[in-house]
Amino acid sequence: MTQGDLVGRMMGAATLKIDTFEEVEADATATGQAAVVVILVALASGIGSIDDGLVVALLSPVAALVGWLVWAGVTYLIGDKLLGGTATWGELLRTLGFAQSPGVLYLLGILPLLGFFVRLILPFWMLLAGIIAIRQALDFGTGKAILTAVLGWLVLFLSTVLLGGSALLGA
Repeated sequence: MTQGDLVGRMMGAATLKIDTFEEVEADATATGQAAVVVILVALASGIGSIDDGLVVALLSPVAALVGWLVWAGVTYLIGDKLLGGTATWGELLRTLGFAQSPGVLYLLGILPLLGFFVRLILPFWMLLAGIIAIRQALDFGTGKAILTAVLGWLVLFLSTVLLGGSALLGA
């Protein structure tokens, strides 16, 4: 893999290579590449689930970018400020962006039968890559990385429920 090569980095992240996560963590210029990964995965997901409608497919990159920014921010606050990791928001943006690399395979979602299995397996693969990304960026053990991911998910889930509940109640 050539240092800085987007496809090589995506393959390294998808194959869970620690060196790749360390490389993108340290390369402040790789934030744009991480955003490209997020957009590519969103497009692949949109195409792979085109049955959900064209509007969903077209809006998914915007939602994915916002979700990536928020997820990295929540992960930063929990991992760095609460659990004592050492990372910047930018480092988490880069590592978590590249952790989504396996998601380009969502394109296969359009294939009968295979698509079902791809959509079943990819979230777990991406979760594993995300935990490795968190661990490497925050420079702590796997247990704390899992705890950071779980707490972050709970914060986002509860926020969504509360905001959604407020919208439903007209508050």
